[in-house]
Amino acid sequence: MSAALRIEPDARTLYTTAMPALSQDRLETLDAFLVELNRAAAGAILPLFRGAHGLDNKQGPGAFDPVTEADKGAERAIRAAVAAAYPDHGFIGEEYGEDRPNAEFVWVLDPVDGTRAFIAGLPLWTTLIGLRFEGKPVLGSIGQSFLDELYIGHAGGSRLISRGDSRPLKVRPCPKLTEAIIATTDPEMCFSGAERGAWTQVRAAARLARLGCDAYAYAMVAAGTLDLVVEAGLKAWDIEAAIPVIEGAGGLVTDWRGQPVGDHGGQIAIAGDRACLDEALVALRRSAV
Repeated sequence: MSAALRIEPDARTLYTTAMPALSQDRLETLDAFLVELNRAAAGAILPLFRGAHGLDNKQGPGAFDPVTEADKGAERAIRAAVAAAYPDHGFIGEEYGEDRPNAEFVWVLDPVDGTRAFIAGLPLWTTLIGLRFEGKPVLGSIGQSFLDELYIGHAGGSRLISRGDSRPLKVRPCPKLTEAIIATTDPEMCFSGAERGAWTQVRAAARLARLGCDAYAYAMVAAGTLDLVVEAGLKAWDIEAAIPVIEGAGGLVTDWRGQPVGDHGGQIAIAGDRACLDEALVALRRSAV
């Protein structure tokens, strides 16, 4: 780990999540462990990508909510590794639910975020692994193992680990929404009527919009190639892992009212520049719940 690692709360912005106290040594150890968890998840996922992945539909006839053996196997692998190293830690996971969700340390897991992209053979899915300490997200990662990319962050900073190298992540300045590249997953699937209207207004103002990137778009905000992501209907496992990555890179994660994200997900805005976010929130607040 870098000698510059810090754990002090980041006071750059009112939007930044307040960080509980966590010792530097302990955070460094958990950071290194998070890298290992991503390797364990990749071991379960990659043999099934673009192969026989065992697709099932969690919703049954009349709806479609896909799950594969990659989703289930990766979450099992993460949970097993955590249980072996830290048996007192809790879990909140998409595939296997909650176990001690009020523990001091709780891992929040989405083993394959973007399962639709996964079954389509598109490398836009990610593995989201977040860690709560005393109820707050303090460490997180967005992993795209097919591309050998791991975006990892905490209050001391964020970095990309890829092909044996590591480099810092930093959002880019974009003070005007008219200059922004923005993204959302699927307006038809994710937004209600009023929410869709808010998205349409934000999209009309922006320079360029991209769809269907799921949490990979969050990583691109941290990397400084996207400026704003707008989502709705998220669960905790869809967003918590990204919060330390985005904030560690200098960005912001809020709800549609511009307030810190709670422990339930919901309507989310992710931005690299506060001025750009504030412009988008003019439209988003009208449909905030």
